[in-house]
Amino acid sequence: MDPTPSSVAAAVDASRRDFGACRYDALARALPARIALARALGEGGHPERAATAVAELYTTATRLCIKLGEDGLAAATADRALTAAVNGADALTVAEAHRMVSSVWRRQGHHARATEVAVAAAQQLADDRTADLTGRLSVQGNLYATAAYTAAKQGDRHTARALIAEAGATAGRLGHDALLRGNVFGPSQVLLHQISVSHLLGDAGQAVEHARRVDVTALPTAERQARYWIDVARAFDRWGKPDRCYRALLAAERAAPQEVRRDSVRTVTAGLVRHDRALPGVRAFAHRTGALADL
Repeated sequence: MDPTPSSVAAAVDASRRDFGACRYDALARALPARIALARALGEGGHPERAATAVAELYTTATRLCIKLGEDGLAAATADRALTAAVNGADALTVAEAHRMVSSVWRRQGHHARATEVAVAAAQQLADDRTADLTGRLSVQGNLYATAAYTAAKQGDRHTARALIAEAGATAGRLGHDALLRGNVFGPSQVLLHQISVSHLLGDAGQAVEHARRVDVTALPTAERQARYWIDVARAFDRWGKPDRCYRALLAAERAAPQEVRRDSVRTVTAGLVRHDRALPGVRAFAHRTGALADL
């Protein structure tokens, strides 16, 4: 394929769609060639478009590596996303690359640094006027939500609550869910993060209450729908309700089979196997997801 602006844009869009549909195997196979295509575009005289495309593809690669538990690769791809972004990409792409860097810091256990990176990027974007308001609010909101999740991961209840409130205020200004460059933000996404934050802070009942306010059928991608059901499953697992946890995992599998094969989900599934007499089919589910092999 020739490296033209349209072919590279198509490659970026295809990668976003693959991620949103949880076609992780296909995405992993396709990304190297797509990144090479975007790099070649820069050599052909389109440096700014190439920088944005390369950064966005490495951002998608980072999100994929996080899904697959490949933290070492995620660190490398996040660094490449940010390097490409600061070398000529637009402000929204730079901010999203910083969000990936924040996620990598979190997964390495550097929670304070991760929170600082995301909040600083959100504040910097607030002063930028090169992007339209919808785009700016969408990326800002995701940065605040990511920072809230990180603070909750650290057990910092006060900061987590303050940051998720900031994300909620940003969603209120936006007024609706928006799908921007493969990322979703809006009121429903704040609810999704509230589920995660509450669960991480040990408030399983509150997490379930937030979940009941989400219209899962309105979530725009299979990845978001599966994320919802997995977070619900984790809340019920913490609450000691294995039957409800199992039903949520089955719903996640229906939305996106590859999502329930992730290591973190297999850990929850493995814990359900001891309830096999009360949960018909749970061993077969554990076998499909690879959790049975972990026992």
